[in-house]
Amino acid sequence: MSLSTMNLLHVSNLEVFYGKVQALQPAAIAVDAGQIVTVIGPNGAGKSTMLNAIAGALPANGTQAGQILFGEKNLTGIAIEKRVALGMSLVPEKRELFASMKVEDNLLLGSYRRYQAGEKDYADQMRVVYDLFPRLKERRSQQAGTLSGGERQMLALGRALMAKPRLLMLDEPSLGLAPLIVKEIFQIIQRLKQTGVAILLVEQNARAALQVADYAYVLETGAIALEGNAADLAEDQRVVETYLGLAKK
Repeated sequence: MSLSTMNLLHVSNLEVFYGKVQALQPAAIAVDAGQIVTVIGPNGAGKSTMLNAIAGALPANGTQAGQILFGEKNLTGIAIEKRVALGMSLVPEKRELFASMKVEDNLLLGSYRRYQAGEKDYADQMRVVYDLFPRLKERRSQQAGTLSGGERQMLALGRALMAKPRLLMLDEPSLGLAPLIVKEIFQIIQRLKQTGVAILLVEQNARAALQVADYAYVLETGAIALEGNAADLAEDQRVVETYLGLAKK
């Protein structure tokens, strides 16, 4: 996907090293406004590394090169909190909730930047989140640590949405969840697109990811091996055999 005026996110020649080990070879991806783009591939392919580099959340031993444009802003050297202020939100693989705090307090933390910026309507987004996740509204006074795995993922998504992001980055949202809950989470991801937020989705569950995405990249051993419209890749023989199983369901 080439750079265009539609690109909300445009990444070029992005590479990542952990010490002397190259975890991501020069990669280029793009996400348009209101689009769902997925990066699929096997465990250890570098998917989360790519996402963390874009978010500015690499660990201390990680270094990166290349260019990341968000809108017209070059993110080189921009700290993660400033990227959030620009409209990027990351839902990490481990969700990183505050287990001893109430569900509603976890959500309010997601709007803290907006509160700091003096946005008086910072809490209004709560209604949007509760409309998307009525179960969170029912459990708003419970401690986050008492929630089921699926509910914790909903809370992590809801907390990220409290920042009113333009780009929502999801790292393995289906990880560790039962099949029925996975189906529900991906239905929610489809609904999120209707709110206008762009989504960059990193997933091992290739079948589910390709069903909701507009465009897809296949990452293998730190390099982009394939890319194209998600519907086309879902029919690609190599993708079918490697990631979807020989028999399509």
